Amino acid sequence: MASTESDFLKALYLDWGDRMVANPNMTIPDLRALFDEWEKPTFEPEDVTYKTDTVGGVKGIWAYPIGCDKSKVMVYTHGGGFAVGSSSSHRKLAGHVAKALGVSILVLDYRLAPEHPFPAQVEDAVSVYKALLADGIAAKNIGTIGDSAGGNLAISSVLKFRELGLELPGCVIAFSPWLDMELTGGTLKSNEATDGLVSTPVLEGMRGMFLGENGSPTDPIANPLKSDLAGFPPLYVNAGSVETLLDDALRVSDQAKAAGVNVTLSVADGMQHVFPFLAGRAPEADAEIAKIASWYKAL
Repeated sequence: MASTESDFLKALYLDWGDRMVANPNMTIPDLRALFDEWEKPTFEPEDVTYKTDTVGGVKGIWAYPIGCDKSKVMVYTHGGGFAVGSSSSHRKLAGHVAKALGVSILVLDYRLAPEHPFPAQVEDAVSVYKALLADGIAAKNIGTIGDSAGGNLAISSVLKFRELGLELPGCVIAFSPWLDMELTGGTLKSNEATDGLVSTPVLEGMRGMFLGENGSPTDPIANPLKSDLAGFPPLYVNAGSVETLLDDALRVSDQAKAAGVNVTLSVADGMQHVFPFLAGRAPEADAEIAKIASWYKAL
């Protein structure tokens, strides 16, 4: 049974929905301001410092836990349907994960849709990865991590690295990834009544902004479920059992396993979309991050 502390996240999501319904003409800047409240569920982690930086021409925020191994870097691509969210909204979550893993995390402010449609977001991730490699960070000591649309980017950017002939990173972590641009997942309907945030109409709107006029929902970089995952790095995927995007997590895990990838799937009972946002507040999030840390350290 879900903890009472975890109710905070669903309440926040429902509040956003109410505010969007009340203001159907909400502008993109207003939406971005709304989604920057995504940091509210996350308690500030102890003993973590932050630094604003530009890497490979892309702005972002570093999370540096005291005593972390700075030769090991996780590149975090934030969620928000490729159009909202920021390094600010995800800074604290990244801090909790970085502290648990004992590494540094760079949260990217990649270019956002609709001003910058696909593949701008992937291109920014590639620029950052190349810059880290040029700075002497070993590929095996770099990982990609992201949530929701950023979970897509954590996977799709590695597919792009492979296409470009770059040495692949050491691991990939995806929280509640939104992968299927065709929106065919069965849990979009079966979990519609229990997901506080993500619905098919919301995804349709975000998809339109992301793909723009020229993008295709079956492009394997935009929709990693259309890709061949053979040779992919070790992959950790999680999701909440009551969220509409659960099917995306299940399908990518199945495809990775069939391709021979070292994949771990974690589905948390009763949890909402990107439930690790409850880090420091709810036991389910803290337990999940501890699980990820154990997985990472065993690689």
